[in-house]
Amino acid sequence: MAKPEESPVNAALRRDRMLAVIRERDFVRVGELSERFDVSEVTVRSDLDALAGRGEVHRIRGGAIPRTLPDKERPFEESETSFAEEKVAIGRAAAELIRDGETLLIDVGTTTAAAARALTARTDLRNVTVFTNGLKTALELEPASPRITVVLLGGTLRPLQHSLVEPMATLILEQINVHTLILGCNGVDPTAGVTNVNLPEAEVKKRMLRAAARRVVLADGSKIGRVELAHLCPIEDINLVITGESADPGVVDALRERGCEVRLVA
Repeated sequence: MAKPEESPVNAALRRDRMLAVIRERDFVRVGELSERFDVSEVTVRSDLDALAGRGEVHRIRGGAIPRTLPDKERPFEESETSFAEEKVAIGRAAAELIRDGETLLIDVGTTTAAAARALTARTDLRNVTVFTNGLKTALELEPASPRITVVLLGGTLRPLQHSLVEPMATLILEQINVHTLILGCNGVDPTAGVTNVNLPEAEVKKRMLRAAARRVVLADGSKIGRVELAHLCPIEDINLVITGESADPGVVDALRERGCEVRLVA
């Protein structure tokens, strides 16, 4: 028997309560909300669509996540717990791309830090040089010395992400050409391209893109289909996007139609 639906007033209240749960949990599945609020999954999807229409949440495959506003950038440690298993798998897939003797740029971020951790675990690698603007990234790579040489780009510290930005960060980037860039971001969209939530890091990321022959974007499923404040590049400029199975299949197909290779990891 279908579950009885509530009045418009109660529906509005239910949506506000759903929003509170999503903000608290970071990601909630449709089935969990259906059980918690005792409504059908069809109703939950309608509620989530309404919240997305208000700009409160992002709809992703199987559920929703809260919208990250530019003035509410999440600290590194908070982001690290979101989609944690997926980020580990994405990082491992990125690390598998690297060969002996390569030069890399590894961006700041929780998923790129997972890639750095996976690179450290690859004891077969030799003579790899990594340039990075992320303090956490550098610390993840430190145990691999001297197999992996780490070069910090320098610059002004942003404590929220433990990242280094202007006015010094791009001086080295103007002087180097690397084999591979492992780039983090906050949004990957077929039309809007690759985007980020804050402007200072965006400028460094743009310089990184210009310095690399191969450009690999790491993005958990919540970022696929999202568009944020700062535009980094069109999707055609990216060689490979590595994401997780939580990514919206329709958006993944659209990215591939634009000529971008997308690799899904479990």
